[in-house]
Amino acid sequence: MKLNSIKIWLKQRLLFLLGLALLLILLQLINSLTAGGLLYFGLVPRSSHGLIGIFCAPFIHGSWGHLFSNLPPLLIMSGLLLYQSIRQFIYASLFIIIMGGLLVWLFGSSAIHIGASGWIFGLWALLLTQGVLRRNKIDIIIAVIVLIYFGGMASGLLPGQQYISTSSHLSGAIAGVLYGWILRKKAIGRKNTNAA
Repeated sequence: MKLNSIKIWLKQRLLFLLGLALLLILLQLINSLTAGGLLYFGLVPRSSHGLIGIFCAPFIHGSWGHLFSNLPPLLIMSGLLLYQSIRQFIYASLFIIIMGGLLVWLFGSSAIHIGASGWIFGLWALLLTQGVLRRNKIDIIIAVIVLIYFGGMASGLLPGQQYISTSSHLSGAIAGVLYGWILRKKAIGRKNTNAA
């Protein structure tokens, strides 16, 4: 890659991450100014009005502390996944948000589930899964980085933590592993088609 191409590549990703951060901050500002008015759009398992939360809940946080505890790992994991392409990151995120949200809606505890942590756990699991299944150098290096710096996140999969949606964490992680597996199956299918 030429230096100019690298600058453009990096600028696109940094602007994308900045836009994502600003969106989450803006939504939290609205939520704060409306005394939690956006909580209505949280995910409420097994309720018809809670279905909207499958799409909205990852972008809504209960407090500034909640947002700022989720924002750094979300941006870091997103940045690591963005090395491929912005489009691939969007596809992965949509799959994780929708599949993870559906699992929480079906099996989650009766509460309002909000926050990006399920999405974060999905990205975390996807990055680790890609390192195992793809076995190329960059994916292995990223998986090792994620394991070293975010390995402690695995404790967030254990139930019994007060005010933490373990079901969101677990559902997001399942969605991330599943998406990684689907990508691997597609890559094998393309390889077999090209070899034929």
